[in-house]
Amino acid sequence: MDNNIEKLKKSYTEVPIPEELDFIVKKAIRQSRMKRTNMRWIIGTAAAVIVFVSGVNSSPAFANAFSNIPVLGKIVEVITFREYKVDEDTYNANLKVPAVTNLENKTLEQMLNNKYLDENKKLYAEFQKDMDDLKKQGGGHLGIDTGYEVKTDNDQILSIGRYEVNTVGSSSTTMKYDTIDKKNQVLISLPSLFKDNAYIALISENIKQQMLEQMKSDPDKTYWVKKDDKDTDPMNDYQSIQKDQSFYINKGGKLVISFDKYEVAPGAMGIVEFVIPTDVIASDLVSSEYIK
Repeated sequence: MDNNIEKLKKSYTEVPIPEELDFIVKKAIRQSRMKRTNMRWIIGTAAAVIVFVSGVNSSPAFANAFSNIPVLGKIVEVITFREYKVDEDTYNANLKVPAVTNLENKTLEQMLNNKYLDENKKLYAEFQKDMDDLKKQGGGHLGIDTGYEVKTDNDQILSIGRYEVNTVGSSSTTMKYDTIDKKNQVLISLPSLFKDNAYIALISENIKQQMLEQMKSDPDKTYWVKKDDKDTDPMNDYQSIQKDQSFYINKGGKLVISFDKYEVAPGAMGIVEFVIPTDVIASDLVSSEYIK
């Protein structure tokens, strides 16, 4: 069993990460996939899941746990593959590395899992270097926490959010998402959902409206957006989302746009999200395959 686990770990760490992770969804929608539904395949896949999970949970090298309990018929899973920890008085690190398992598209699975592993390895190495530097200078406070949450997991969509919280004096929080079409086995990017770049203006204007409405109804909410034409506050400079703005597709099939802490609002607001009404972007969607 230990040899099998070592082989599994090696497969995750030795496969090079391609520079481009973005699979074109339009192509996937046009192409039909052959469905393999015979009982032998189903039983074989379920057995593979059991073997893999058993290996992960039985080895102290991983020190992991499932993000949720698998149930019959739920094949694709997200697990904690590895953890990096430091707990030394004023130096604290807790980095959890997710891994996607049992995608049919093994190239996509490998790319995602190597990306997750590499980004956490890099963060851990940087933390150790910064910690050593602080110790040489007489000490200080340093902390980092990374992890993940499954935002959506249904028959078609798997949306994984990965957070990073840094604490040096004040804290900063960032969130990254990967949204996977489990049926067509492709990674969905924001531009791939739309016919052209018109979505940028459509979404940006709707978010401005939502910001203004929220501030009007709740005095505790503040966004850095101009209140009107007379607003000359230089802080209120939000104009537009980025072409590749962080996003995910929620359980209701709605597009959710996410902004990191301090990106469009004071730190007290944390990470902020805006659910975009489908009728606002319907004219520019490639199809209704994902956004309902």
